[in-house]
Amino acid sequence: MSKVTIVGAGNVGATAANVLAHKDLVKEVVILDIKGDFAQGKALDSYQQASVDGFSTRLTGTSDYADTANSDIVVITAGIPRKPGMSRDDLISTNAKIVTMVTRSIMEHSKNPIIIVVSNPLDVMTYAAYKASGLPKSRVFGMAGILDTARYRAFLSMALDVSSKDIQAMLLGGHGDTMVPLPRYTTVSGIPVTELIGEEELEAIVQRTKKGGGELVKLMGTSAWYAPGAAAAQMVAAILRDEQRIFPCCAFLEGEYGQDGIFLGVPVKLGKDGISELLELKLNEAEMKLMHDSADAVRDVLEVYKGMNV
Repeated sequence: MSKVTIVGAGNVGATAANVLAHKDLVKEVVILDIKGDFAQGKALDSYQQASVDGFSTRLTGTSDYADTANSDIVVITAGIPRKPGMSRDDLISTNAKIVTMVTRSIMEHSKNPIIIVVSNPLDVMTYAAYKASGLPKSRVFGMAGILDTARYRAFLSMALDVSSKDIQAMLLGGHGDTMVPLPRYTTVSGIPVTELIGEEELEAIVQRTKKGGGELVKLMGTSAWYAPGAAAAQMVAAILRDEQRIFPCCAFLEGEYGQDGIFLGVPVKLGKDGISELLELKLNEAEMKLMHDSADAVRDVLEVYKGMNV
C-alpha cells in the first residue's frame, strides 16, 4: 500500500490526514511539522480513532524529513495566514520560502512523488513547488477548485433544497475573488441549474462563492479547515484509486485557454500518475474574458514572486 505525507499539522493538514485515514486507502500517513510534538499529538489523537471508526491506516507525526522517505504523494499545507498589517508581498515572500524549503526537503527523500499544494496564495505557491521540485507538470498541482466548487454546490443545495450530491459544477481561474464559476456547466441531476433558479439569485450565489473563504474568516476569525482538508483528501484518493476523476485543479498551462507559463484552475483528469489530461472547455466570449481577468490577477502575484528570487 502507498505512503502519503501531509506537511503542516495545522487545522487543514490534520483534517486532510484524518479524512484520508478514514478512507483506509494507505498503509501510512505521515504528518510533518516544524513542531514535532504537535504533529505527533495530532497523529496519535487521529490514530486512536482507528478502532472506533474501523480503519487500519497508521498515522505518525514527525519533524524529521527522513520519516517522509519514499512518499508516493505529498500534500503541502505549510505556511502562514495573512495577518493584520501584513502586505500581500510579505505573505508571498514568507510562504514562498516555506514552500520552496519544504519541497526541496521532500525531494531529498522521495524520488518521484506527486505533490499537491494547498498553501496560499495557492496559484503562485504551486508554481514555487513546481520550480523547486524539478518534477513534470503532471505531478505538481494545487487544490483550490474542488474546495471552491464544494462551496458553490453547498450554496446551491441550500437555495434549491436538494442534496448537494446531485449537483455537478465547474469553476475555473485563480483561487480568490477572481475565480470563475460557470453556471452554464452547472447541473442538478442533469438538469441545467438555470432552469431551477432565477438569474439574480444564481448571480448572488456566484458572488458568495467567490468570497466564500472570506465569509468563514469573518465568522470564525480564522481560515476554514474541514472542507479544504476533505478536498485535499479527495484528490489523494482519486490518485491512489486511479479513478481518472475530472476535478478543477490548479494546473500548469502551456497555451491552454490562451495562457502560458502560469498555474491556474482548470478541469483535469486525476489518476495514478497525477494529471493524465488537461481539459480545455469551449468558453463563450464572456467566460473567456473572466478567465483572462483571473489569469491577469494571478500573473500580478506571480511577478511579485519572481522578483523575490526565492
